[in-house]
Amino acid sequence: MKRLSLIVFAIFMILPMQSQNITIEDYNRAVSFRYANYNNKTAFNLHTTVNWFEDKSGFWFVDFSKERKAYKIVNFKDRKVEDLFDHERLTNALNTIQNNEVHANRLELSNFEIKAKNELLFNFKGDAYTLNLKTYQLQQDEKKSKEDENEFETKSPDGKWIAYAKNYNLFIKSIETNEEHQLSFAGRKGFEYASWYGWYDKIEGENGERPKRFYVDWSDDSKWIATSIVDFDNAEKMYMLDYSIDSLYKPKLLSYYRGSPGDTTMVHIQPVFFSIEAKKEVKTNLPKGTHINFVSPQWMKQSGMMIASYLERGFQKGFVKRIDLNSNSVQALIKEESQTNIDNFEYRVIEEQEKLVFLSERSGWRQLYSVDYKGEVNALTKGEFYVNSIAHIDEKAGVIFILASGREENNNPYHQQLYKVNLEGELTLLTPENTHHSVSFSKDGSFFVDNYSTINTPTRTVLCSADSGKIVCNLTTTDTSEAEAMGWTSPEVFNLIAKDGKTTIYGAIWKPTNFDASKSYPIIDATYTGPHTQQFPKSFNRGFQNQALAELGFIIVKIDGLGTSGRSKEFHNHSYKNMGNNLEDHVLAIKYLEKKHTWIDITRVGIYGHSAGGYDTGRAMLAFPDFYKVGVASSADHDFRMEKAWWPEMYQGWPVDESYEAVSNITNAANLKGKLLLVHGGIDNNVNPSATFKFAEALIQADKDFDLLILPSQRHGYRGKSLNYFVKKRWNYFVEHLLETEPIWDFKWE
Repeated sequence: MKRLSLIVFAIFMILPMQSQNITIEDYNRAVSFRYANYNNKTAFNLHTTVNWFEDKSGFWFVDFSKERKAYKIVNFKDRKVEDLFDHERLTNALNTIQNNEVHANRLELSNFEIKAKNELLFNFKGDAYTLNLKTYQLQQDEKKSKEDENEFETKSPDGKWIAYAKNYNLFIKSIETNEEHQLSFAGRKGFEYASWYGWYDKIEGENGERPKRFYVDWSDDSKWIATSIVDFDNAEKMYMLDYSIDSLYKPKLLSYYRGSPGDTTMVHIQPVFFSIEAKKEVKTNLPKGTHINFVSPQWMKQSGMMIASYLERGFQKGFVKRIDLNSNSVQALIKEESQTNIDNFEYRVIEEQEKLVFLSERSGWRQLYSVDYKGEVNALTKGEFYVNSIAHIDEKAGVIFILASGREENNNPYHQQLYKVNLEGELTLLTPENTHHSVSFSKDGSFFVDNYSTINTPTRTVLCSADSGKIVCNLTTTDTSEAEAMGWTSPEVFNLIAKDGKTTIYGAIWKPTNFDASKSYPIIDATYTGPHTQQFPKSFNRGFQNQALAELGFIIVKIDGLGTSGRSKEFHNHSYKNMGNNLEDHVLAIKYLEKKHTWIDITRVGIYGHSAGGYDTGRAMLAFPDFYKVGVASSADHDFRMEKAWWPEMYQGWPVDESYEAVSNITNAANLKGKLLLVHGGIDNNVNPSATFKFAEALIQADKDFDLLILPSQRHGYRGKSLNYFVKKRWNYFVEHLLETEPIWDFKWE
């Protein structure tokens, strides 16, 4: 009896000791590192957005500090940073309208434009004002009464014609004579001319109609119309039930047209073109496509000429063609082919040079090419580096500005820099700093603003000359002294050799601000291996991204393994038809970190992710059940066969084969060992919640213990109170099951 009493006493003593592992102060610190609570409150000017004036005279921006929110202007004539207005005087003027509710150091103003000399336009609380910068007289502008615009008709550029749809056909009407001309005749419900397919077109009820849509694209000379036939004849829908409407006591049935991988019962789209002079359709041999791979045309300046691009189903062949409607001829300019996939294909037309430029991975690395109107292709960049995007084109000079990563020696391969290249292939580096550069070009292309930083180097924002890259003036510098006083430090970057035994991969880890190297911490993998992007935190503003969860006593890690984007084509191809193995490098990296750091407890590994990251989380718990112990999977595509068609067909392949079955979380549900929380928005029309329900059913049939949270009113991204509720559930799920202590539910968000 005495021994039993001692055991009970020991247990009684242990329980409060465990509960002391986490406190309300830990939660308060976590809350302080949510975006709304740190951005420009304890960490200032992490990234500065500039707003270019329509008159091309300069731009305005906001410089944040602990003391004030300062609106600034740079005029291209003197290129100096000055106050956009006298903050105190404008505050006084606004307070005559707002009854002393406005404070000079926290003004909330937007949409500034130069109206005239000494006059400034801006918006305040939804109203437009004109400010006299000499007298500081403030005039509230009359709200412009919108003309009775009809979204179902479009006027020609020369103002002579109105195009509209009637009975699912295309008509035009002369504005001068009111004479009507029918241009198409085969239209009917479900086979609709002059329409477009909306990705999020919502249909309500059992016999509801999709929203009415109208689309035509006039040529600049008003002689031609491009539009499309949207064919719903055999298209199938996805469905949802909305239980969140207070006034209803039955769920509302919602649906939308969307195809899944391998489906033939999809919306189809056919490009069609009409001559206004002939009042009839001009036939081309451009193909009808599904809603994930239809033809995208754009007019050229020359009458009747256009460029059309499209990818074939499966994303292994792509074309860019020059169409001459005058002669009804089609000329192939670019043909892209891949044994895996063509991802993020991008091109631009440079009409003044009679060329197109485009980005292609045909060399094994994403490079910039030009092609003339005869179809002759020329490589403008060459090497083992990655061109991320075309930032700007000076058409007259034939100069292309590109953002590229991994070209310079000793640079992190994810850090991009700005270059300019001419049509002869002469390449010039414009941003030499060994950091990541995020740029925005002025409307005339003469200047660019550069936010440059690394995850460990604070952001500096500068105005630069586009011609030379020379810094013209400094705009803002990041200040994190307030956050640092709270104990914050930027994440630690690491690298290791990937599963292929030769390639360097990168990641970063976040530690709590009260980190103690003598303790042992669980580690959580914040995952998103979606092959269309990468997660390495390239810039300084990403340094706070995972700090909140870390404050609860965790190490958080982000890793880009083989198969993600932004590196070589060989690197990217590791995930093709192989997305079930995207986490192998994550496991390798966490084991590497455990060997490097004594304070990482590899027996307590968690994982969470949203969307494709939610799939990762489910996959981790099933494919590596002895490694990952706790997971939170939100809005996940747990079976690619139930997803929207384009994403799985791009990365898991088409036609659908047995590999889809092999990587499905649903078919592998019996492998679950750890604690798994599934979360989904009830009306998610991006990743339909059906796969989460089906995964839950598979777990039930396999007699597996798991948790399920449905947010009835939420779509793919969670908002408001539902977002806070989800974050609290995710935090506490890890606190309870990975930290193995009693979580706290009642804490404040501010």
